[in-house]
Order: sequence, then structure tokens, then C-alpha cells
Amino acid sequence: MKLSPDSPAEDIVAHLQTLRNEANIAGMSRFGIDTATALGITTPQMKAIVRQVKKDHARALKLWNTGLRDARMAAILTADPKTLTRAEADLWAGDFNSWEIVDTAADLFTKTPFWKELVAEFAEDEREFVRRTAFAMIAGAVVHNKNEPDETFITYLPLIEAHSADPRNFVKKAVNWALRNIGKRNRTCHTPALALSQKLAASADKTARWIGKDAVRELSNERILARLK
Repeated sequence: MKLSPDSPAEDIVAHLQTLRNEANIAGMSRFGIDTATALGITTPQMKAIVRQVKKDHARALKLWNTGLRDARMAAILTADPKTLTRAEADLWAGDFNSWEIVDTAADLFTKTPFWKELVAEFAEDEREFVRRTAFAMIAGAVVHNKNEPDETFITYLPLIEAHSADPRNFVKKAVNWALRNIGKRNRTCHTPALALSQKLAASADKTARWIGKDAVRELSNERILARLK
């Protein structure tokens, strides 16, 4: 099926279903991805589809509402961050059930004008994948929001510390990711991030200690230090 920028959501879903790959689904499952509604579309296949259909926010909302993992990935990649509303972001976040959907959506959310409000909201949410979203957003914004002042990210360090004892796998890995990315942004960010990493590494809490030690190891790496400006 040939897709175009005018292709409706139904045609995109039908095309995705023709690409169903059981071997890929099994492989995704081994990486901790929820495959209950997955079709096993590969990343190159998804990129090719996104190039064909372009961005269409109204259609992205319809794709999300199908509930299919791969349709939802297409929705995230073709949604317009300038059109996305907070209510829509909240609704999508409530449906998150897999780390790779979270991390892809986090990149979309950090392009919205209200991304900092989402970080604050999601960090306080008790749902594992919603809280992960907050820290995945911080980790992504450090890299992609190049015009954001360093102070924005430095002020997230207390938030990282506050949630460093959350032992849930997908939360602690995102908290660690956010801390490491802040520390790798530049010399200004590196100093306070390393200080927090060292503090957490000495924590009596097992999760905080793991986050801290792992971050100290990376932020003390000579190649990382040499690359910092």
C-alpha cells in the first residue's frame, strides 16, 4: 500500500498490519517492551512511513486512539508539538505502558511550550511510566533544547535527588539518565551534577547509591571530561 501525506489513519493502520513480524515482536519482548498490541514494525520501516505521511496532528490523535503500539509510535512521530495540548499530553501519558513509547513521546513533549510544567507534573505522578516520562524529558531536553539556560537543568538536580530512592526499574534508570546527561552538558552543569552523584553514591539507600555510583563512573570518565567545554 502506497501512503501519502493525505493518507487517513485507517490506511496507515492497514499498512502497518501488513508489516506484522512475529520474530520482531518476540525480540521486542526480550527488551522489556510491552508487546500486547505490537505489530513488530522495525525502526527503519517506521521512519519510512513517517517520511511518507508527514505531520498531521488530527490524524495522530486518531492513530493514538487505536491502542496499537505501532500506531501509537506513528502518532508520536507525526504529532505537532506546537498543536499538542496539555490535556492531550496528559491523556497520552496515562496510556503509557512501555519504556520505548515513553522515551519517544518525551522527545515530542520537550518541544512543547509547556514542557517544564509537564516535567513537574509527571515527576510527582506515582505511575511508573508517567514518572519515567519526567526524567526522560529532562534527559532529552539537555541534549535537544540547546538554547535552554544551564540553570534550568541545574535546578532539576533537587528533583532528581528527591526521586533517587524510587526503586522501580524504569524510574531509577531514567533518573540516572537525567543526572548523567545534565553532567555531560558542559562544565557549568558538570560540577553540581557530579557533586550530587557523589552524594547519592554515599547514600544508605540502595537505589540512590546505584544511581550515584553509575553517574560518578561516567562523569569522571577522562573522555567525557576532555569533551566538556
